[in-house]
Amino acid sequence: MLKIYDLIIVGGGPAGLTAGIYASRRKLSNLIVTKDIGGQAGTVASIENYPGFEEIDGFDLTQNMKKQAESFGSEFIMEEMASIIKKEDVFTVKTNQDNEYQAYAVILSFGVTPRNLEVPGEKEFINKGVTYCANCDAPLYKGKIVAVVGGGNAALDAAEYLAKIAKKVYLIHRRDEFRGDEILVEQVKNAKNVELVLDSAVTEIKGEDFVKSLDVKNIKTEEMKNIEVDGVFIEVGHYVNSQLIKDSVDLNQQNQVVINDYNHTSTEGIFAAGDVTNGLYKQIIIAAGEGAKAALSAYKYLQHKLDKKGSIADWGNK
Repeated sequence: MLKIYDLIIVGGGPAGLTAGIYASRRKLSNLIVTKDIGGQAGTVASIENYPGFEEIDGFDLTQNMKKQAESFGSEFIMEEMASIIKKEDVFTVKTNQDNEYQAYAVILSFGVTPRNLEVPGEKEFINKGVTYCANCDAPLYKGKIVAVVGGGNAALDAAEYLAKIAKKVYLIHRRDEFRGDEILVEQVKNAKNVELVLDSAVTEIKGEDFVKSLDVKNIKTEEMKNIEVDGVFIEVGHYVNSQLIKDSVDLNQQNQVVINDYNHTSTEGIFAAGDVTNGLYKQIIIAAGEGAKAALSAYKYLQHKLDKKGSIADWGNK
């Protein structure tokens, strides 16, 4: 007979790891099911905006979170969720390895996946000049030459931010007009150190130990050119692997999990936190805070559902 945990947390990024810490401190038996530790945060070479650290490697930060969660009692299974099924008051989480785990509540915190350009050199230079997060890595490129790839709000915001830090910013977009907010478009166009490279697509990212240049093709004329850069920020969007959860919880038009202020989803007993949700601002500190909220909400739900004994003290006083 399968062990039934109080809580299963799906995802091992900052949201899931923090949820494990808070759940364990409330003495909830919990299992964190994840394909990796850290998620996107774990791949960031230098984090300078996480409170308490002037600078810390993303791998180190998330490994510290894992150790803390384990020290309080969280268990880990390094597998990827395939489906969730609810029968009466018990959830069964099935993984790609055909293993099954059960719990009375679930927190979804498996984040989002950045869309790739799928060009030569992209994977090879991740964290060596290729990045998917301007908020995380822009300060590393002070006084340098960078490229931003994309045409939506994320790309425009990255270009506007980088224009204040970098020596020069190339904004490369496949079309001749942008899909973002007009105010952002105007800000980028008015920045003196931003050069627009429109109707163009990156065909290859080149370098040695680090990124050195980009090959760019004009889609209309098929003209090729090489642009020397120190880094490239790929801002062509992110996606939620909605196939895993589309039949379990409500999603919005962006396939994000819809939650309320207490991290409840549309399904009783399922909570969500971090980048996988419709919450604003995809940042490590926000994901961690939302993970804490989700765990506290799950505790309150389980306390009522399972008639758990013990203190009902305000968690905020702890």
